[in-house]
Amino acid sequence: MSPDSKDKSIKITLDDLANVEARAVGVPLPGLETVGGAKSYGSINEASDPKTQVVEEKGSFLLQGWFYLGAAGLLGAVIGWGICEPRFVDSMEGGSRRWGNLLMIPLIVALLCVGFGIAESIVERSPRKALLRGALCLPMGIVFGFIFELMANLIYAIGLGICSELGAQTYRNPAVWVTRGLAWMVFGVAGGVVYGIVGMSSKKMLYGMLGGVIGAGLGGIVFDPIAMLTHGGAPSRVVGFGLVGLATGVAVGLVESALKDRWLYVTAGPLAGKQFILYKPRTVVGSDQKCDIYLFKDSNIAKEHAIIELTGSRIMLRAIGDTYVNGQPVRQQVLMAGAVVQIGRYAFRYQERHRN
Repeated sequence: MSPDSKDKSIKITLDDLANVEARAVGVPLPGLETVGGAKSYGSINEASDPKTQVVEEKGSFLLQGWFYLGAAGLLGAVIGWGICEPRFVDSMEGGSRRWGNLLMIPLIVALLCVGFGIAESIVERSPRKALLRGALCLPMGIVFGFIFELMANLIYAIGLGICSELGAQTYRNPAVWVTRGLAWMVFGVAGGVVYGIVGMSSKKMLYGMLGGVIGAGLGGIVFDPIAMLTHGGAPSRVVGFGLVGLATGVAVGLVESALKDRWLYVTAGPLAGKQFILYKPRTVVGSDQKCDIYLFKDSNIAKEHAIIELTGSRIMLRAIGDTYVNGQPVRQQVLMAGAVVQIGRYAFRYQERHRN
């Protein structure tokens, strides 16, 4: 500043103030928008492009694993019973037509395996995947049905021998109920093995086996009490086997959900409410039915739209088509717990189990 300017000051006259246009309090500045058509820059918590945001929808319990696996187990058991019951003869009645007795349990186990294998594909509305999995499950289920029935009969015979030594002589004794439950746990193992094989995941198999053991064991325990209440015969078998199938499927779904590590929960779109557990090192998302996560009814989704990879302890999202994370377009992004991923009309919230 020059010495000459030290004594100079800025003077504002009354005429200058009169020329200033007063702005009413609450009138937005140019370039901003408010609700109702006025302008606003938004906030740092909002997506930069409002078109990328989707409204979270209420999920349907019909898309929960425990529900559709329970329904599949119930339906498989009832169908197996229905096929064999006309040719089933109660031991007290005698008779020569006994192929229903030989096939009932193996067929029920086989159809349980088929039901567990295709249930998720049906929920995802992927008939192609359901047919392929069904074709794989049926022969495995039949083989496992006979193998595991032999194992169950062996366990049951040993258990009855122990019960007899302890003084439990009839099926009205709770010790016999527990013995049947222990023997029938092996049927749950069969369903869990097939469930993991078609899902191509050893962890899924482990969770399926654990859930199957719990569900089939509980179903086996209540089988004899049901027979007592219904006075035996066909009604006791359909109710008893139906409950075994239902309990096995529900238990598989609950155990799998309780022990999951990382998953995507669908918050918007036709599958809102479903969760996709991330078992594989590489999960493909797209509109092709061969994808691990099949997204239908959206022409904006490519056949292979995105890939989710497990790299060490991180989950990496690699986008092929237009994909947004928390409202921002991405091509490659590490997913953090709570992140919202949008692909077309679908939105997913990534979650992971907290580790100590």
